[in-house]
Amino acid sequence: MPQDDVSPRAWRTVLERIEADLLEGRLGPGDRLPGERDLAANLGVGRSSVREALRVLESMGLVRTASGSGPSAGAMIVAAPQGGIATLLRLQLAAQGFPFSDVVATRAVLEGSVVESLATAIRDAQDPDLAESERLLLAMADDDLESEDFLALDARFHLSLAEASGNVVVAAVMAGLRTAIEAYARQGAAAVADWPALVADLRDEHAAVLDAVRAGDPELARERVRSHITGFYARTHLTGSAPRQKGS
Repeated sequence: MPQDDVSPRAWRTVLERIEADLLEGRLGPGDRLPGERDLAANLGVGRSSVREALRVLESMGLVRTASGSGPSAGAMIVAAPQGGIATLLRLQLAAQGFPFSDVVATRAVLEGSVVESLATAIRDAQDPDLAESERLLLAMADDDLESEDFLALDARFHLSLAEASGNVVVAAVMAGLRTAIEAYARQGAAAVADWPALVADLRDEHAAVLDAVRAGDPELARERVRSHITGFYARTHLTGSAPRQKGS
């Protein structure tokens, strides 16, 4: 019986199988993937590894998942890969060993550029699609969210801004860094004594970033997102109480 752990090797097995099925035409947009239990049994991995692989595929924009039961539940293919899965997968795996401080610095540069470009587009009377970012902002307002659910929505919010910017390279890099980002966010959250207070601040900061973008103020948007990213890291990892990343 497969162990239900999430190792890079295990979820890479799932990704490689799905990638092969997509590239060879056995799966395509509109098709539904087998259930978690069937995939886990067929590939000899744990169900949590299947879930992790599906989260990666969803962050890449290749699948959409829905909970519950019935014909609309489970994972559905929404796009075919354009030769990028292997590259993103390598980045996901490499990111496991990146120092958290380097990931934070890279995020600050990338996401500063993202919100600056979005605000500039709005200032210039263009109309970037911020609907997904706004939906995620509302979802994060739920007081009943567990910390891991909040952090997953948080990561998705930042990725949605990159996708709205239209820069596919930046969006791909951020998707590739998602595992490392969520790892330091989870470790940081575990080290915070007053999680509800931190969540309230994070919600306000997300809203402030989106407000600056909507206002068409590139400099303010860049300043706010950089402060948000570096501030979370400072509050949760530079106190000496947060767990260290394995191998760091």
